[in-house]
Amino acid sequence: MLIGAAGQAQAVGPLQAQATAAATADPLGGATSFAKADKATSVNVMLDYTPNTNHLGIYVAQAMGFYKDANLTVAIQQPGDVQVEQIVATGKAQFGVSYEEQATYSRASNVPIVSVAAIIQHNTSGFAALHDKHPLKSPADLVGLKYGSFGSPIEKPMLDALTRCAGKSAETIQFIDIGFTEPLPLMDKDRIDFVWLFYGWDGIRAAQQGYKLDFLMLKDYTNCVPDYYTPLLITNEDMIKNQPDVVRAFVQATARGYAYAIQHPDEAADMLLKAAPDLDPKLVKESAVWLAPQFQAEAPRWGEQRAEIWQGFSEFMVKNGALKTNIDAQAAFTNEFLPGGK
Repeated sequence: MLIGAAGQAQAVGPLQAQATAAATADPLGGATSFAKADKATSVNVMLDYTPNTNHLGIYVAQAMGFYKDANLTVAIQQPGDVQVEQIVATGKAQFGVSYEEQATYSRASNVPIVSVAAIIQHNTSGFAALHDKHPLKSPADLVGLKYGSFGSPIEKPMLDALTRCAGKSAETIQFIDIGFTEPLPLMDKDRIDFVWLFYGWDGIRAAQQGYKLDFLMLKDYTNCVPDYYTPLLITNEDMIKNQPDVVRAFVQATARGYAYAIQHPDEAADMLLKAAPDLDPKLVKESAVWLAPQFQAEAPRWGEQRAEIWQGFSEFMVKNGALKTNIDAQAAFTNEFLPGGK
C-alpha cells in the first residue's frame, strides 16, 4: 500500500495487532443455536451509504440463508436522500446502519432509535492528507489547512479537541463543504488539504489508486478524543417493545453473517460482489481482509457494546459544545439480542 510511513503505522499497526485476540474469541459468544421470529416476517434494513465492506455481514446473512433460517425475509435498502435514523425511528425500515455520532444526536433529540450491535469495535476513521503536499505527523499539522467537510456537526468539535491536545487551535482550519464529492481528486488539485476518511475503505482505495496518504487515526488519539462505535446496527424502541422476537432473530442472523466474514473474508467479499457487481473487486477483497479482525477486535463476541464507550462519547460532545446535556447511555444501546445471551 502506498501509505506514508507515519500514517501506515497508525492506520494498520494497533488495529491489526488485535487480530490474535479476535481469532481466539468466538464471534457468536459460544452460541450453537439461534433465534427465529415467531412467525414469518418481512423486514427492511437500510444501509448508511452505498454497499461496501462495512456491510459484509448483512450480505453474507442474506446470501447464506441465515435470515431465512431466522424466519425472516429481509430487503436491503440504500438511503438516498433520507436520514437512516429517522426512517428507522418511524418504522419505515425496521433496522438500519448508523454511527454513534449520529445516534447520539438522535437520542439527544428524542429520536427513539437503539443500537443493537456494534458493527466494528473501534473507530477505524481518521484525518488524511496527501503525503507529498501536507505530511501529517501529529494533529498540530492540521492547523492552517483547508478541510473538506461533509457537513456533520461533530467535525468541528473533533478537530478542536485534536488540535487543542497538540497545544494548537483549530480556528485557522478552513472548512470547505464538499458533501459527498470524491475527496481525493480535490486534494490532488489543492481545493482541499485534508479530509476525514474510513481507512478500511477509502484509505485502501486511495493506496490502490496510487495516492500516497498520511493518516491521523482517531483511535490513536484517545487521550484527546474518545473511542466510539462506528458503524452501528440500529432499530427503534417500538420494535424492541412489540416485536422482540423479530429483533433477536435479525440481530442473531446478522451476527452469523459477520462471524462468517471474520473467519472467511475472501468468500464474504465474493458474496458482496455478487450482490453489488459494480464494486471494484480488488478494493472489496483487500478491504474485507483488512476489516476481518476489526469487526470483533478484542471484544468477547461480535457486536458487544459497553456503556462507558457511549457515556464517554456523550460527555465529550457536551464538553466540546456539540450537545447541551448528556444522553442516557444505558438507553442508547442493548446487548440483549446478541447470540450468547446478555
